[in-house]
Amino acid sequence: MGALLEGYRGLYMGTPEMSGDLLSRLIEDGVSFSGVVTNPDRPVGRKGVLTPSPVKSVALLHGIPVFQPERIRRDFAWADGVPFDFVLTFSYGQIVPMALLSKARLGAYNIHGSLLPEYRGAAPIQRAIMDGREELGASLMEMVQAMDAGRVYGMRAFPLSLEENYGDACRKMVDAGLSLVREVLPGVLEAREAGAVPGIEQDESLVTFAPKILPEEERIPFEGSARKALDHVRALAPRPGAHVLFRGAALKVCRASLAEGAGIPAGHLYAGKGKLLLSCADGSLSLEAVQLAGKKETAGRDFLNGARLLVPEKVQ
Repeated sequence: MGALLEGYRGLYMGTPEMSGDLLSRLIEDGVSFSGVVTNPDRPVGRKGVLTPSPVKSVALLHGIPVFQPERIRRDFAWADGVPFDFVLTFSYGQIVPMALLSKARLGAYNIHGSLLPEYRGAAPIQRAIMDGREELGASLMEMVQAMDAGRVYGMRAFPLSLEENYGDACRKMVDAGLSLVREVLPGVLEAREAGAVPGIEQDESLVTFAPKILPEEERIPFEGSARKALDHVRALAPRPGAHVLFRGAALKVCRASLAEGAGIPAGHLYAGKGKLLLSCADGSLSLEAVQLAGKKETAGRDFLNGARLLVPEKVQ
């Protein structure tokens, strides 16, 4: 069996862990990348240690040249020295100029984390989970000037249960992306080589958007339904994390599940059958794991034992 996309050279663009995971698996499949583009190293942790992105780490492990422009819209002259037939992007984090994409002889492609034309934008996975979607997916699409508006070549859907969160969805997204590259991209490149225009246009009447998650959106909306609050927790777990303000400090909820209410007004922490509970408008959340700002993650039951709640205690 030959290497995947044998005879073609790609330029890979991505930054976070799931993008690094996909890159690693594509390299295992034999895909040839003449270069990798990722965001610059960033300080991480309390000590601010300058740390490469997961994508860079994978590329260096395999001896692939790495390019890290701070602003790729102004810095892509390096691409003139990199031979590539196609561009493949998966969660890069910057808007890529058409002047760079047009250098790809056989086109530029993006694996977008939604079933297009829904959830165009920076945070498709988180927004879909916040909306309570039980089916998510990935789309292999053409990269064009307008955001996530190109022709679609294929999609892969997968289920997401109430017990699964953003981290789980990212792992499934990698599997979906790998399937698209394995089963769809070869035919697209062959069609482009022959001068054909594959794929289908998106229905603009069905477009929805998924803007970046803002810091103020990390607060749990307990004023609404318990299910809405749970979906919010799931959408932001494990990072950046959804929280409430407890005694003036952020109490991040790492894991939660639905629980029956006790007639307590929304926005209170209280104990119920040995569990730490957060009251919502129509029920409660069982907070199974929490993390107080500056502390380590702990089980909700243990936090309950140590916090000495003024039961029920109001949070914000």
